[in-house]
Amino acid sequence: MKKQDYDKVLNITTTGEQVGFNKVTYYHRYEATPYEGLELLCQQYEMTSKDHVVDFGCGKGRLNFYLHYHYGATVTGVEMNDDYYCDAIENKKRYAKKVAKGTDNIHFYHGYAEDYVIQPSDNKFYFFNPFSINIFRKITANILCSVEEVARDVELIFYYPSEEYIFYLENSTPFEYKQEIILPGLYKNNDSERFVVYRLTY
Repeated sequence: MKKQDYDKVLNITTTGEQVGFNKVTYYHRYEATPYEGLELLCQQYEMTSKDHVVDFGCGKGRLNFYLHYHYGATVTGVEMNDDYYCDAIENKKRYAKKVAKGTDNIHFYHGYAEDYVIQPSDNKFYFFNPFSINIFRKITANILCSVEEVARDVELIFYYPSEEYIFYLENSTPFEYKQEIILPGLYKNNDSERFVVYRLTY
């Protein structure tokens, strides 16, 4: 299904390029995960309605609505950009009119990713290369502190994974490699076209 078709099914608008982006040293330009990638992720990666997923740099909320629609998972989008946050809120209103299930478990946090307080129920964290390694280190530390306070299994999901992120995880954290999902047709021209999952098991 094409990305426009999924937007129609979900009654949201997540297409279009980012405009008015002021380049900041630590934060990267927003780009939505392609729907064909999300389809593949859901085919090969286990997720249920009991999961609580945090999407860092959620933009207009594409991943959030997609996972909620398919799994009923609790989803939280973290977005610092004012316009994208407002777009996500509007998309939630439109999505609520389209689907029968409630949207009380769809949340959006407006602020910097490192300021988001990890909730005891949060167990899956999604990254599409949204910021520098410095910010990623802070967020990883926040996740680890939360797990120390409330022991649970957690997983980090990366699309188009940063080599710096992976090096840091494998050399400076207790997270372990779990799974790789390659996007057929795209990976042969760009080996970043893949999902990589790391886990921490308690």
